[in-house]
Amino acid sequence: MKIFVPIIAVASLTACSSLTPVNDPVYLRITDLEARLIRIERVLENESLIALAGDINSLRTDVQSLLGEVETLRFDLENQAAGQRDLYVDLDQRLADIEAMQAQVQSMPGGSTGFSSASVSDQQAYEAAFALIQSRNYPQAQSAFESFLASYPASSLRSNAQYWLAEMHYVQRSFGTALLEFEQVISEYPQSDKVPDALLKIGFSNFELRNFPAARQALLRVMREFPGTSAAESAEQRLSQIPE
Repeated sequence: MKIFVPIIAVASLTACSSLTPVNDPVYLRITDLEARLIRIERVLENESLIALAGDINSLRTDVQSLLGEVETLRFDLENQAAGQRDLYVDLDQRLADIEAMQAQVQSMPGGSTGFSSASVSDQQAYEAAFALIQSRNYPQAQSAFESFLASYPASSLRSNAQYWLAEMHYVQRSFGTALLEFEQVISEYPQSDKVPDALLKIGFSNFELRNFPAARQALLRVMREFPGTSAAESAEQRLSQIPE
């Protein structure tokens, strides 16, 4: 419509004019306006195309960025999955070793829990003994830790084994024997991280034996020497139960 209206106007005006279109100023003016209008429309169309091209380039950049992030995530997930597979394989192997050790322990004549240091590492023997605790087989766990201490005199796990041996006596309510075993943890392994718990259980054992002055002394020592620990919190709770 923008194009045809000026043409109709030109026809009407030229019909009323005696001048030829080439010399008619009205016709020339309208022709000029028409040419300018066409140029403006083309510019607008070109600007739209330019804006559209800019949008496309921006979208292309965003897509490339997203593709890069997707590749990074895929790489991270693949590495994580590989790490998890390795972890599962390691855990499965360790569980298989523990189960094999348990089978070996249970198949020994007379329920013996002796270990041969020539065929079993101290770590394997310790884990096998600890697995007996987890299965609540406390008598066999006690025997297993006794055998461990006899079989691995140089093991770095001896302080832990000594502590759990004492615990096995404690859970079976042999408080007098447990007291002696916990005291051995402190006397033989003073740098062990089991010392706070062993000292706490000395207080507990004396409490069960109704030796309240010794229980109070041990519990106060835990609170004094290991403040802020879970052992200190447990000592404070048990201390409140000691009769005056």
